[in-house]
Amino acid sequence: MIRQNAKDRLVSLSFNPVPDGAVVRLVRTHDGVTLRVALWQPDTPCRGTFYVLQGRTEFIERYAETIGLLLARGFAVVAFDWRGQGGSERLLEHPRRGHVAKFDNYCLDLEAVMAATADMCEARPRFVLAHSMGGTVLLRALHQKRVDVAACVLSAPMIGLSMVRYPRLVHGVARLLTGLGFGTKRVPGGTDEPLFPYEDNPLTRDRARFMIARQVFSVAPDLAIASPTIGWVKTSFDAMVALQNAAIGSTITTPILAVASPGDRITSTPITQAFLSHLPHATFLAIDHAEHEILLETDAIRAQFWAVFDQFIDAVLSASAAPSPLHARDDHPPQ
Repeated sequence: MIRQNAKDRLVSLSFNPVPDGAVVRLVRTHDGVTLRVALWQPDTPCRGTFYVLQGRTEFIERYAETIGLLLARGFAVVAFDWRGQGGSERLLEHPRRGHVAKFDNYCLDLEAVMAATADMCEARPRFVLAHSMGGTVLLRALHQKRVDVAACVLSAPMIGLSMVRYPRLVHGVARLLTGLGFGTKRVPGGTDEPLFPYEDNPLTRDRARFMIARQVFSVAPDLAIASPTIGWVKTSFDAMVALQNAAIGSTITTPILAVASPGDRITSTPITQAFLSHLPHATFLAIDHAEHEILLETDAIRAQFWAVFDQFIDAVLSASAAPSPLHARDDHPPQ
């Protein structure tokens, strides 16, 4: 039974203002789940469209600053909440349990959002900025040829986890318990509390940005989710293990920039680098002294991210604007 329906509003607060001009839509997926989607158009001539794919537990408002920076760079922006979290429709009677039946159901979300927003965000090329779990979804969708984008930027993609000491054991136990019918139960030791203290947190060293979620939840607690279900753990490990197969990476030809911290305590940066080594058009940047959420890190760390972001996207746009060899021959026919 679904206890919490999708929300048709955004929460803009003085400490975390959502950029002006948002158009909020409710988009229904092929399998009938309602998602909260927000769209923005830049004030300057549009250079393309960016889709922002968040990580587990996140919500559109947490990316307000990032959305503003993309708009300032001349991009239209589409941001949305994955099924089961943020302002999108919840899938269980217990709305704070992070759950999905099959990981590729998230791909249905991405397909639905891209199709539904095509009329408002017609600007090409299309790009994706994906964080953590959002990167997993994107890579699955690219491998399965479910989306077509010009280039992607990944922040700490969830291809493997550093926070789990014995991943094979955890995966095996989750598979067993899910098979026994416990897939919608909260993970052992889990909680309905969506937040933890700032001290020694593995997300960001920036206290003000760390507090965004806490302050938003103080006025909109229905945006929060907490610990995942056993089924979410099982299907997420299924997806990560599949991506670790070298044959998968070699099928993804989209230009990709991935940025991560060598000391990430959530996702495994060495596994990310191993995966990228199999992609024909992938670039990796390590940012030292960062935690998991680079987009919400200190100004100095974020400056490193945005500098390489600009170089990468400018190069992609320049390449797309250059005439093809065929066009060059047409312009200068032989004498």
